[in-house]
Amino acid sequence: MNKRYLCFALVAAFVSMPISVLAQEVKRTPLPKDHPLIGSWKIDLPQAQCFELYNIHQDGTMAVTSGAQAAESEFEISVSPSPQGFYKWVDKIARDNGKPDCMGSIMEVGHVATNFIALHRTGKMFLMCEKEDLNTCIGPFNLQP
Repeated sequence: MNKRYLCFALVAAFVSMPISVLAQEVKRTPLPKDHPLIGSWKIDLPQAQCFELYNIHQDGTMAVTSGAQAAESEFEISVSPSPQGFYKWVDKIARDNGKPDCMGSIMEVGHVATNFIALHRTGKMFLMCEKEDLNTCIGPFNLQP
């Protein structure tokens, strides 16, 4: 399978992955101002001729744009990585404009997804993973200036 197509398919699967959807509580995690994931992160999806932009805020909220979609979420995230080097990230959609994302999906308010973030040693890119295993990741997400 073409590696780019596989990446596109994995992004679609992660975005639509229902993990305890709608019932799970998410306790917003305020982050220290020097937390390495605070900032704007972009993933290019060339197969869809699209990109997603994640703006991660210190107060435990995030704004996402993907295609025509504009969404806001609240998240729980590890303040430091696990011994395996991953940040656990539980994200719950709080608001959505009801328009399709890069994959044509419309996110439901209340949708919860759990992923694991592997931050590159440079701090300028990360992978988003289904579990603490680099074989389950999509990316890279690149830090924007």
